[in-house]
Amino acid sequence: MPDIPTVTLPSGISVPSLGLGTWNMGEDARKAAIEVESLKCGLDLGMTLIDTAEMYAEGGAERITGEAISGRRDEVFLVSKVYPWNASRRGVIDACERSLQRLGTDRLDLYLLHWRGEHPLSETVAGFEELRRAGRIGAWGVSNFDLDDMQELLDVPNGQNCAANQVLYNLSRRGIEYDLLPWCQQRGIPIMAYSPIEQGRILRNGELIRIAKAYQATPAQVALAFLLERDGVIAIPKSAHPDRVGENAEAADLELSDEDWAALDAAFPPPDRKRPLEML
Repeated sequence: MPDIPTVTLPSGISVPSLGLGTWNMGEDARKAAIEVESLKCGLDLGMTLIDTAEMYAEGGAERITGEAISGRRDEVFLVSKVYPWNASRRGVIDACERSLQRLGTDRLDLYLLHWRGEHPLSETVAGFEELRRAGRIGAWGVSNFDLDDMQELLDVPNGQNCAANQVLYNLSRRGIEYDLLPWCQQRGIPIMAYSPIEQGRILRNGELIRIAKAYQATPAQVALAFLLERDGVIAIPKSAHPDRVGENAEAADLELSDEDWAALDAAFPPPDRKRPLEML
């Protein structure tokens, strides 16, 4: 079984730095059984953080997740996200209850604002805090927040309770390394990296393929190892194939040489200036 490293949340809870994404799951009933099986496989391998959202298949991914965690809820660190237009103080509470119903559980471990919208951050945070006091969520955080958004968040009442920021981050999307990532690392706010293999697009890169072959690994494993090497980063690859989930888990055991890390930096240069936060 792979030795999956952990990341510590502000609360002191440790979670695996390699979890399971569910984006695009729950969209086709014919694929439901294999999607559930893939999530169960990941849990068996120690990838016990599952990330979902009310947006994914309009609740369909939450239902798939609920089926996968049935009977083993206490093993799982469960994350979901609220649409920005549902993120008023009252709206966030109602949306959370709907998510809990679809997931078949009485609590979320982490609840995120999916991206910024029309509702003031102070209202959203007030709703999150109410859910936390009621025991419906263990912690709350945000998604797709750039540095200025994070700074604004920490200025609202209870904004300092933000437990994570989920953003697009992978070898080909390294802009956050210039400012957002170090800022979050200094404050102990983990970064959750979505689309950690750029939905497969980076896997055709020649240098990535060369390095993977040298380690008898797959390009996806090297791309995930890049994220696992970084402090305070949680990668959440999505796969609906149990064998691929197993491959992803093995990325935790991959150790690259300094020379190969340098080669990856040459192929995927880190940022030398501020860049706008990228989104998919």
